[in-house]
Amino acid sequence: MRYIILFVFSICFSQSVHSQIYEVGVFLGGSNFIGDVGKTNYIAPDDPAIGLMLKWNRSPRHSWRVSLIYSDLKGDDSKSDDPRRVERNYKFDSNLLEISAGMEFTFFDFNLHDNGTQFTPYIFSGITMARHNNYYFSQNGEYTPEGTTSWAYGIPMALGLKASLTNHLILGFEVGARYTFSDELDGSVPDSENLEALSFGNTNSSDWYVFTGFTLTYTFGQRPCYCNF
Repeated sequence: MRYIILFVFSICFSQSVHSQIYEVGVFLGGSNFIGDVGKTNYIAPDDPAIGLMLKWNRSPRHSWRVSLIYSDLKGDDSKSDDPRRVERNYKFDSNLLEISAGMEFTFFDFNLHDNGTQFTPYIFSGITMARHNNYYFSQNGEYTPEGTTSWAYGIPMALGLKASLTNHLILGFEVGARYTFSDELDGSVPDSENLEALSFGNTNSSDWYVFTGFTLTYTFGQRPCYCNF
């Protein structure tokens, strides 16, 4: 029985490898930061973000997804609703290159081989790695580079809507928050241990950033054979 199951699985897997639908496209939108410097709005894109995206649709309900997104990341205390931050008047300006990978799950079947327009909400999650330069705030509040870079690992949580424009073009809109395991993105916690005394803010809370924007992807590949167990 075990060998029969393995045999059936291998047949279905070999067929799906050669006949899945793929998508390649772009992300265009904006980013905002949530941390110890600047505004605390959850969704307030104020800096451009651009990226590339690749998907492997494993079934009409889920797909594997990889993306590469670049964005400026800024924070300005003078624009905060917190009077303490306004009085402090810190600001930072950095950039970020993110690689993310995970699974996209649609609420409805999204089969591009069906006739007519396809439409569905979806969610996405997985893992992220964001490369950023390290900074710190000196005793007089000056934003100062450390001359090093770090990787901030995190978890993406995105909610979106997508629809087919043609048989090969899909337009989407999504809001994706990234919870990171780092508190160094805004310079509130220096990367160097020699500068640890200059840390400020809530050191028990990690940084967040949010991407909001549109995706446009092109689909290609043969009609898939979906095998479910």
